[in-house]
Amino acid sequence: MTPPFQHSFADQLEGFYAQSSPALSKEPKLIYLNKTLTDELCLELGDDALLGLLSGNQLPKNTNSIAQAYAGHQFGQFNPQLGDGRALILGELEDKNGTLHDLCLKGSGRTPFSRGGDGKAALGPMLREVLIAEAMHALDIPTTRSLAVLTTGEDVYRQSIEPGAILARTAASHIRIGTFQFFAARGLNDKVKQLADYTIARHYTELSEITDPQEKYLDLLKLVCERQAKTIAKWMSVGFVHGVMNTDNMLISGETIDYGPCAFMDAYNPDTVFSSIDHAGRYAYKNQPSIAQWNLARFAECLIPIMSSETQQDTDSLIALVKHELTNFESFYQAEYLKIFSRKLGLDENINSEARKQLVDDWLQLLESQQADFTNAFRILSDAIDVTPTSLSNLFKESNALEEWLGRWRAQLKRSENNTRSIVDTMNNNNPWIIPRNHFVEEALQAAIDPKGSIDLSLFRELLDALENPFEQPNFKKYPYKEALTQPASASFNNGFMTFCGT
Repeated sequence: MTPPFQHSFADQLEGFYAQSSPALSKEPKLIYLNKTLTDELCLELGDDALLGLLSGNQLPKNTNSIAQAYAGHQFGQFNPQLGDGRALILGELEDKNGTLHDLCLKGSGRTPFSRGGDGKAALGPMLREVLIAEAMHALDIPTTRSLAVLTTGEDVYRQSIEPGAILARTAASHIRIGTFQFFAARGLNDKVKQLADYTIARHYTELSEITDPQEKYLDLLKLVCERQAKTIAKWMSVGFVHGVMNTDNMLISGETIDYGPCAFMDAYNPDTVFSSIDHAGRYAYKNQPSIAQWNLARFAECLIPIMSSETQQDTDSLIALVKHELTNFESFYQAEYLKIFSRKLGLDENINSEARKQLVDDWLQLLESQQADFTNAFRILSDAIDVTPTSLSNLFKESNALEEWLGRWRAQLKRSENNTRSIVDTMNNNNPWIIPRNHFVEEALQAAIDPKGSIDLSLFRELLDALENPFEQPNFKKYPYKEALTQPASASFNNGFMTFCGT
């Protein structure tokens, strides 16, 4: 059966990409397949056809492999020429709900945008992306998805010799803020308008009937801001640190993309940085909301000229309108953040917002000062409505500080319209037991790749199985390798832990 590909991006946006074909894989082997996702995408192929498609060795006639063009601010510095240097979009697949998703091969070889790189990928970083992306999906965070991983039968050379691999990734689309910047930086406002209209048709159909250009593109900015605010608030609620929030890594759809230098916090510390190249902490945990707003300002700069040319309104007036929407991002983010964290603490939204905010802020300050584990402290808190369990008090150095906060929290809970069972359920449905703990991820990846070249995914699969059910209390009997996937890493591990881009 031929994959039911569509090609709306390639058909409608000529000049936004370069045609490119994947490099042939010497001896491709499918080692991971997300069967649930293949079913959702109605990707019904035999084993040989699927291997030929995902390796790039035997592409069906209805594929149209392209590498997208984009620019971007990387650590605040603008690069006008980036583009897909090791990724190819084969086409778009419609899921069972009628929504389009790009199917992309990552690590399939050089493209016209490779800038000297080989365009290939190593197995470890591709498996890591599976673990993180699928964990994010299970945590209900908008994200690209991992469809499959294949080994290519060739080695790649990075810090060491590693097995080459290809990741098959899906996304609502790969349109980035940097895609808009590529054309805006060249003064190609007609291309920016064309891209904005395509984005509306694909992701924001509620704007399609608006005829006034100023209203339509301002509303586009507003809706993109709202989606990003929701995504970033969810990142913050699980201690996720993206690590490389460049404008070329910010999708207009609101999905999270690029799982290279990312990781999750153990002990709560707003200054947490994991990326090996983020020396100044630009993309630290605490900075993620403000960086998102900064990136959205770059998106707004791309839209102003097309609003000006379409409406003949002076630029100063448009800048004022755009600034208003960017200010609204902060307000919308704060409201979304408080809503999510209130649920994590079991607090009704009918409780005074200032009282809820104070409890959230004080709880986080308490976690920071006591160096308590972020994930475990939130999860165990649902056991402390009446009495303080030892498992919670053991996370804190000073029990008096904990009890003082617990007293104020319990007093607010008594004002709730919900019963204790309902409060506990709300908390447990918003506080995961299991996240991709960095030491377990590293252990699973090291176990997967034997120095002699053999591949063993047993521990990887066990960890993935746990991550796909993050809110369920773990049945440790299922995991013979580890009895406590909830446990943070040792201080010695965390002090030296860094993540890399994987290229």
